[in-house]
Amino acid sequence: MFDNKETTNIQQLGEFGLIDHLTKNIKIKQPTTIKGVGDDAAVLDYAGKKILVSTDMLLEGIHFDLAYTPLKHLGYKAVQVNLSDIYAMNGTATQVTISLGLSSKFPLEAVEELYEGIYLACEKFDVDIVGGDTTASKQGLVISVTALGYADENDVVYRNTAEEGDLLCVSGDLGGAYTGLQLLEREKLVYLENPNIQPDLEGKDYIIERQLKPEARRDIIELLKSIDVKPTAMIDVSDGLASEILHICKQSNKGCNLYEEKIPLDPMTYETAREFNLDPTVCALSGGEDYELLFTVKQSDYEKIKFKMDFTIIGHITEASAGCNLITKSGTVHALKAQGWNAFTPPNA
Repeated sequence: MFDNKETTNIQQLGEFGLIDHLTKNIKIKQPTTIKGVGDDAAVLDYAGKKILVSTDMLLEGIHFDLAYTPLKHLGYKAVQVNLSDIYAMNGTATQVTISLGLSSKFPLEAVEELYEGIYLACEKFDVDIVGGDTTASKQGLVISVTALGYADENDVVYRNTAEEGDLLCVSGDLGGAYTGLQLLEREKLVYLENPNIQPDLEGKDYIIERQLKPEARRDIIELLKSIDVKPTAMIDVSDGLASEILHICKQSNKGCNLYEEKIPLDPMTYETAREFNLDPTVCALSGGEDYELLFTVKQSDYEKIKFKMDFTIIGHITEASAGCNLITKSGTVHALKAQGWNAFTPPNA
């Protein structure tokens, strides 16, 4: 978790002293931020834009394990998973609020390390911290982030607007975060059995980073705008590719054909999955936490996107009666099923 011999007990600062300490260096960058931290509420002015709001909560022992998650990475990730939701609406993220539940095991230095990652993410994505809360927690570390943003009314993209014949696309590659998690869990067990054995993570940097330090895909939104392509529907891949496709199809009242051979897999993801006797395709379909963007576009936009290396066409939308199907590499057809993350399933179930 955090190892520092000289630590400061948060009780010495108190709640308001802690907030002042963590926010004293905030510099406002967004023109939409009129008033940030320091009053009863933030004041924002979006000048007629449609406001976008998304909230996520991360709980120790459920969403992250401090045995192998550096606090700086955790802070960075907590912001990223929320910004991803704003980009999935085809919007611009502008502000976040940060709320923490802290157990007595966390000294000030640990919270500072967490905030280093938070500040790094906000700096990289031009986002202002405009508020939040801190409280004591008996259940370990709790992180709640609310992201705000905006978009012109005509630019907002929803999940329920895919049309028959649309091309199904996804950014980046999939399954890396899940295989990275399997590797970290394995090394944790090895360490618990023998603390003298050092973790064997050599050559696995990419999938470890996919799990511990994901990147929200603002660049994909910017790319699509630069080539004058507006998705017909969009969602971020937080719970696994299959789950997200089914969300779009259900809410749009459509079916789909997804082609297994088209699903983008990084070689390291593929090799690591095989090492764990896992099907790489299943890792992509059900693993989750990739935070890539899944979206549909009109067939008439094919010429604009066909040579773009940042995303892959993986299938197409069909009429609802055709169902949601996975076409395997051998050509067989299976009903697409979601087996991804369920927040209310016990960790060992």
